[in-house]
Amino acid sequence: MGPPGAGKTTLLRCAAGLDRPTSGWVAVEGADLTTMDEAALDVLRRERISYVFSSRNLLPALTVAENLTLPLRLAKRSAAPGRVVELVRRAGLSDHLDSMPADLCRSRQQMVAVTRAMISGPAVIFADDPARGLDPRGAGEVLELLASYVHEGRGNVVMASHDPMAAAYADRAVLLKDGRVVRELTLAEDKAVMERAVHLAVWEARDPF
Repeated sequence: MGPPGAGKTTLLRCAAGLDRPTSGWVAVEGADLTTMDEAALDVLRRERISYVFSSRNLLPALTVAENLTLPLRLAKRSAAPGRVVELVRRAGLSDHLDSMPADLCRSRQQMVAVTRAMISGPAVIFADDPARGLDPRGAGEVLELLASYVHEGRGNVVMASHDPMAAAYADRAVLLKDGRVVRELTLAEDKAVMERAVHLAVWEARDPF
C-alpha cells in the first residue's frame, strides 16, 4: 500500500520478473530471478507466476473461454479435471464463455483476468490494484476470488493497492513511501476491523507519507 509514486507497481514488477532491479535480488521458490536469462524467466513466468493487471489485458479478439485457457495453451499443459469448470463457476462466468471481453462489464472482465491468472496453478499471483475503478460489489467479488486462492492453499497472492478495503482482504500489509517501507501490519480476520486499522495507520503515517 501507498500513495501514487510510492513504488508499488515497480516493486510488483520486479518481484514478478517483469523488470530487473538495479540492486538486490528476487527469489521465487528458491530460484533467483535476477540471475536468470530471458529464456529461463519466460519459462518461470509461464509456469509458476501469474500477473493480474489493473487494465485486465484481455485479448479482444478471443472469447472469454479462449482468454481463460490461453496460459495453458502457451505452456502446452492441461488443467486438473474439473478445475477449469470449478473456477469458471466460482467466478460467475459460466454464462459468458462465448462472449467477447468487450461485451462484459468492467468487473466481469476483471473476474476473467483473475480466473485466467489462477488457471495454471501458479506459486504466486501478482495483482496490480485489481479492484481499481470497480464498484464496491464488483471489487469485493474480485478480492474474494483472489483471497480464496490463498485460503485454499493453492499459492500466494501479492497485491499492490492504495485502497484500505483491498488491504483488508490480505494477511499482511506493507506501507510504502518513495520506495521504502514505513510500516507493516499483520491483518485481523475481521475485514471491517482491518480496514479501519489501515485507515488509522495511513493517518498516523501522514508525515512520512
